[in-house]
Amino acid sequence: MELLKQLAGIDMVAVHYKGGGPALIDLIAGRVSPGFATILSAAPHIESGRLRALAVTTAKRSSALPDLPTVAEAGVPGYEFTGWWGMVVPARTPPPVIGKLNGELVRILGQAEVRDRLVREGAEPASTTPEAFAAYMRAEVAKWSKVINTANIRID
Repeated sequence: MELLKQLAGIDMVAVHYKGGGPALIDLIAGRVSPGFATILSAAPHIESGRLRALAVTTAKRSSALPDLPTVAEAGVPGYEFTGWWGMVVPARTPPPVIGKLNGELVRILGQAEVRDRLVREGAEPASTTPEAFAAYMRAEVAKWSKVINTANIRID
């Protein structure tokens, strides 16, 4: 929400929830608007007409909702938020072990049934090298540190 506010030059009050479920309930009930939700949690409500999807937050359109534009396509250039998961290990893990784990992860994510299941659930499976993933994490930390500092977000 803060990134959208900053890039679009708009002011909204962010309502913080302790999970997506309560936020989705309030969004459907009309107590808050707009809201952010995962494709997996929002899709049934979009299909039933209780929610109207405006855009996906990722840089590319979602395979699960290919007709839905990205936020950038919808008019906020440079906007991108991607929830992601990655495999990490302790810092002193030997490189051969890291290489084996990465190879197995790439192999598993390359299986059609695994990819299809993840896509159905709104994920966009991707695999990369450990070095590229480390660079991605550093870039994410830099990006979100700037958003946090600009919005003056503090831990309570």
